[in-house]
Amino acid sequence: MHPKNIHQSSYDFDLLKKHYPPLGPFITTTKGKLPTIDFANPKAVFALNKALLLTHYKIVDWDIPEGYLCPPIPSRVDYLHHINDVLEKKEVTGFDLGTGANCIYTLLGAAVYGWRMLGVDSDITAVTHAKKNVALNPHLSDLISVKHQNNKSFMFTGVLESDQHVDFTMCNPPFFASQQEANKANVQKNRNLNLNSTARNFGGNAHELWCNGGEALFLKRMIKESVHFKDQVGLFSSLVSNTSHLAKQQKLIKKLGASPRVIKMTHGQKQSQLLLWQF
Repeated sequence: MHPKNIHQSSYDFDLLKKHYPPLGPFITTTKGKLPTIDFANPKAVFALNKALLLTHYKIVDWDIPEGYLCPPIPSRVDYLHHINDVLEKKEVTGFDLGTGANCIYTLLGAAVYGWRMLGVDSDITAVTHAKKNVALNPHLSDLISVKHQNNKSFMFTGVLESDQHVDFTMCNPPFFASQQEANKANVQKNRNLNLNSTARNFGGNAHELWCNGGEALFLKRMIKESVHFKDQVGLFSSLVSNTSHLAKQQKLIKKLGASPRVIKMTHGQKQSQLLLWQF
């Protein structure tokens, strides 16, 4: 984890329960008599997220519709810390591509660093709920705006105005190329965890988990479109879950006249890469 990430050690469940009592019923103990929750239980994970957001980030309320992604907070904050390292600026405007119903990067960007954030999504239901999450936190609402991308063929076009400048863009792309691929991966994950259920503890609907061409094509489209906004965006970035995609994407970035950079991120047993590029 990033050195600034406050989630380096185990969660302080007593503190979290004090700030958010509904977490209490989900707290159990390990064989070593340490407090924990059942991370395979979506309701427990949701309660933990609400407790973390309230306790550490003063995000006073937060909700997601059933079936939508319930993101792990520590890794989301990590992304923001790495972006901050690269920018080294006090007044920042960020663009969250695919903000989702949870609106988590957008909310945390405003809460942690006081950045102005624009959250964008092509799913109108996600946009509606993202706006609700912003409204639930009026102390952050002046820093945040949420827009609907009504043309799924584009990422920045139509939502980033011609006279608008942002310091960075960020994105957590869909992982899979099809619903079947997503389901197969979920079954394998549950098998590895010795779970019988096929439910996802992190949730996620089709829009959030997969797209035609999967992560590789999504990144390719984003990089190609970024050329048209090189004078309006200081830094483009995206998470990359599959390391095999990095070489081709970096080659494309260089071909288009930009400079790529990769930051490795580790959260527990999960590893991911942060791909950044600047023109």
